[in-house]
Amino acid sequence: MARDTTDQTPIRNVAEMADYLAAGNKPKEKFRIGTEHEKFVFFTADNSPVPYFGDASISALLNGMQAKTGWEPIIDAGNIIGLAEPSGMGAISLEPGGQFELSGAPLENLHQTCKESNQHLATLREIAEPLGIRFLGMGGSPKWSFAETPRMPKSRYDIMTRYMPKVGSQGLDMMYRTCTIQVNLDFSSEADMRRKMQVSLKLQSLATALFASSPFTEGKPNGLLSWRGNIWRDTDNNRAGLIPFAFSPDFGFEDYVAWALDVPMYFIVRDGKYHDCTHVTFRQFMAGALKGEVADYEPNFGDWTNHLSTLFPDVRLKRFLEMRGADGGPWRRICALPAFWVGLLYDDGALDAAEALTRNWTFEEVSALRDTVPAQGLHVEFRGKPLFNVAREVLSIARQGLVARARLNSDGVDESVFLAPLDEVLAKKATLAEDMLALYNGRWNGSVEPVFSEYQY
Repeated sequence: MARDTTDQTPIRNVAEMADYLAAGNKPKEKFRIGTEHEKFVFFTADNSPVPYFGDASISALLNGMQAKTGWEPIIDAGNIIGLAEPSGMGAISLEPGGQFELSGAPLENLHQTCKESNQHLATLREIAEPLGIRFLGMGGSPKWSFAETPRMPKSRYDIMTRYMPKVGSQGLDMMYRTCTIQVNLDFSSEADMRRKMQVSLKLQSLATALFASSPFTEGKPNGLLSWRGNIWRDTDNNRAGLIPFAFSPDFGFEDYVAWALDVPMYFIVRDGKYHDCTHVTFRQFMAGALKGEVADYEPNFGDWTNHLSTLFPDVRLKRFLEMRGADGGPWRRICALPAFWVGLLYDDGALDAAEALTRNWTFEEVSALRDTVPAQGLHVEFRGKPLFNVAREVLSIARQGLVARARLNSDGVDESVFLAPLDEVLAKKATLAEDMLALYNGRWNGSVEPVFSEYQY
């Protein structure tokens, strides 16, 4: 999230909090696609990480982008930590270790999405190249130790950095040493949200396998295909993972609110200052737990919106659904990830087929898949057959959905063209992580350094 929300509207009761989510309902013709992608920032001279401060730095990139785009700077304690398009059509933000993120505008089709990402990267390169800076598309930092990784001066990250070691073993690696591609998608009703949430929760590990691209840590193979996927198995299990209640046939907005209320908070913002609230849940906050700690201790909708942004289930519910399972990757995958999910969820026939395919998948089966995919990828056995077989079925459904949408570019090509990187994975029976490992053991001669030149933006 580029900018934490300020909305002073008081919260009067829990029903209003569910109504806030339900306000995301919209007619199908107003469905949009919002794509987010993160990338590591490095110096081309020695593949070292780029610090926040200095002439050649993360802050210099942000200032350069602000001058180029005219987007509004986002300031935290005097430091620029992001940019926002003035009419709400996109934002740039920083992850804790300097990962540079575009949160794209809500767009109508995938042709626009791919054009947006290409324009962003082209503009960013104009600013970065004179500084000797480029960008790496991978799911995990392949070389830098935690100590070598920069720290961004962002108040919410200070709070999270102190808190993460208390609730899991890999939270700091998640924050500082991973990158993702995500897509945010709409729903038309509570029932439509339920269907999309359940299908996408069940298939999220398949996305992790298809997009696996984090096989290296600190300069050597880490024994995994998706180190990032494995990190999420023990980051903060109070607020992350599969959320089993969402598998219920009557799951709805109120159920998500009930869960969110009992998750410990990270912070509230008052007069621009962040207050550490990790010692209370939102339910306790509503009951007056912060009285005497902060002057304005009563919750408002800005607090609720910010709290929702600090929950990390595999599919996150706001006024839209966020698909959170994929590693970051090269630029073609920035288009492939939203294509995969739009194809499955935005066409009625495809959603019916995906729902039928996954209907009797149990929480236990899906949880076991989530545990094994980071190491085995598409080679995992699921219901007696390799996950590759399931991937073929699902990709076929996604393709049918994109063809049925019939959103054509100026050359008459539909959106299914963006599935090509996933077709290649299935044709080779190898993920990008496995390609990288083969190169490491072959042409790269046991070095991860070539990854910076071969997978850069």
